[in-house]
Amino acid sequence: MPPATYHARRATIDDLAQLRALWQAMNFPVADLEKRLTEFQVALDAEGRVVGAVGLQFAEKQGLIHYEAFADFSVAETVRPQLWERVQQAAKNNGIFRLWTCEAAPFWSHCGLVPATPEVLNRLPAQWRGKEVRWLTLQLREEIPVTHSVEQEFERFMAAERQRTQATLEQAKLIKTLATILAIILAGGVIVVGVYFLSRQPLPLAP
Repeated sequence: MPPATYHARRATIDDLAQLRALWQAMNFPVADLEKRLTEFQVALDAEGRVVGAVGLQFAEKQGLIHYEAFADFSVAETVRPQLWERVQQAAKNNGIFRLWTCEAAPFWSHCGLVPATPEVLNRLPAQWRGKEVRWLTLQLREEIPVTHSVEQEFERFMAAERQRTQATLEQAKLIKTLATILAIILAGGVIVVGVYFLSRQPLPLAP
């Protein structure tokens, strides 16, 4: 008999019923995970049945591998590499620089995830903290340090806008001054010409 074939892809609404049954069998928080369906990658057999799934949540440009589940753990070692490939692609597409997991299967250590040191644990997003678990982590690429907060960037933008506005006002003021001077010159010219023509008019003869 030829070996069973599987393929992995992102979960869709069509997978929800099977995922719900899978999560219930694993005693996972089904109601919560249903709302996070798009976080999951699923592995399917040739008949389209979901045989495995794993979630990948994003926060602060980091990814959390969570709630790994299998309908039959005998296929786990065959399916995990495909799910891992999907996880890596999703992380790359979202610009993730570090992955985390507290999954206990040896497979994740074989993928390069290592126990997090206290220093590295300080980088764990706050929303994932609070659990006394063994965290594994893998740095995918160099972290780009955030040197400016959103507020600082906004202030820089507003300062630049103020400078541009001030330059525009000064330019408008200069144009107005030049226009005023030109108007005075023109008015003076008109007066001079008027006086000249009036001076050229012959005086009326006395009666």
